[in-house]
Amino acid sequence: MSLYSSTLLDPHVKAPSWWEESASVHPPACPALEEDAFCDAAVIGGGYTGLSAALHLQRDHHLSVRVLEAGQPGWGASGRNGGFCCIGGAKLSYQAMIDRFGLEETQGFFKVQQEAIETVAAMAEQGLVNLGASGQVGEICLAHRPRRAAGLQQEAEFLRHTFGIEAEWKSPEQLAEEGMRSSLHGGLFLPFGFGLHPLTYARSLARAAQQCGATLHGDSEVIAWSREGKHHRLHTSRGTLRAKRVILATNGYSREALVPAQAGRLLPVLSNILVTRQLSEEELQAQGWSSTRLAYDSRDLLHYFRLLPNGRFLFGGRGGVSGTAADVARQRAWMERCFRSFFPAWGEVGFTHFWNGLACLAADRLPHVAELPDTPGAFTAFAYHGNGVALATWAGRAVAALAAGKDPQLPAPLRQVPPRFFLPALRLHYLRAAYLGYRLRDEYF
Repeated sequence: MSLYSSTLLDPHVKAPSWWEESASVHPPACPALEEDAFCDAAVIGGGYTGLSAALHLQRDHHLSVRVLEAGQPGWGASGRNGGFCCIGGAKLSYQAMIDRFGLEETQGFFKVQQEAIETVAAMAEQGLVNLGASGQVGEICLAHRPRRAAGLQQEAEFLRHTFGIEAEWKSPEQLAEEGMRSSLHGGLFLPFGFGLHPLTYARSLARAAQQCGATLHGDSEVIAWSREGKHHRLHTSRGTLRAKRVILATNGYSREALVPAQAGRLLPVLSNILVTRQLSEEELQAQGWSSTRLAYDSRDLLHYFRLLPNGRFLFGGRGGVSGTAADVARQRAWMERCFRSFFPAWGEVGFTHFWNGLACLAADRLPHVAELPDTPGAFTAFAYHGNGVALATWAGRAVAALAAGKDPQLPAPLRQVPPRFFLPALRLHYLRAAYLGYRLRDEYF
């Protein structure tokens, strides 16, 4: 049984997104599986993780690969996210990681996140993938209340000292000079990360996997998974696929009944996006926002936003606990109010697109690349906590190495066995309580 409205998991329902309207890469031909087939490695899920895994299994490890996707490549979160290619795949703080795993392992995890951004950029430079029009380099976290500014200034110093990066606090005046004027109160700037067109990237990654020899099957939802000796057999409505190894790469769109070993180990959460009509030069000047850098606010229940290269403005946010029409309408109204409070000069600007999708959390607030518990020959990578564009690409490569019998040299925060949530049937109740606490803290602390 799904935690959310069944519409969110229906592979025949496309997100009414700006990305669907504007993608510069056409969907690759991915016919449904309609036979009884065999391969060395099967991948369940045609998002960034699964497509990257397929590409690297075929190209680097010379294994025959087939991908089974319920919709078409990029149908899920990989084709409907905000296009933030940046760090941030964990919700556990770096200090908590240091306390648990030690400084060296935490530094290793931070380096992985930087490498993940570089991996995506390098594939584009090599002509392997198309990122669409990308924006300026850099990402900034903006203080949504004056009292949050001091904490962000301290974090800048912590990041410089701990990871040796050029984190920088910028005052509201500095931000205005750099084309980022808003009602917010300064921000913490990181000199890496960039925006991309997520669906264009997903489709081009699918094409790259095909060019390397992987076979991709769309409209091929896995409805049953059985074992035959050392082999796995995956059943779709029109065919079966037998494989020595399986990679589960469905993240927040996982159907837990399919894989009991994974049940209760993840929590899908709704993320929602508004996109404005194209803004004129006069409107951009009136607000004083012309930068295409990635931005988000310091709320626990954060908002993320970016000026797109074509002059539209994207504004996203976490929230919603069911995905029903009424729930979605409430979330949209809340986001519109927040948008207009952040950017008062755009108080009358209209929106042309609104959609949502599922990000994925883990109980320990860490991403995971691991063998599935009690399932020999089956592997997974998941839980990017709403920042999977770069990390999912990197994790796909890492889980491919794991499935091929290689050591991907994972830092400790990534190689943990994913724990189950306590009383997983109550996960949405935990989420509702957390959202209430976050909203109170965001408003008053």
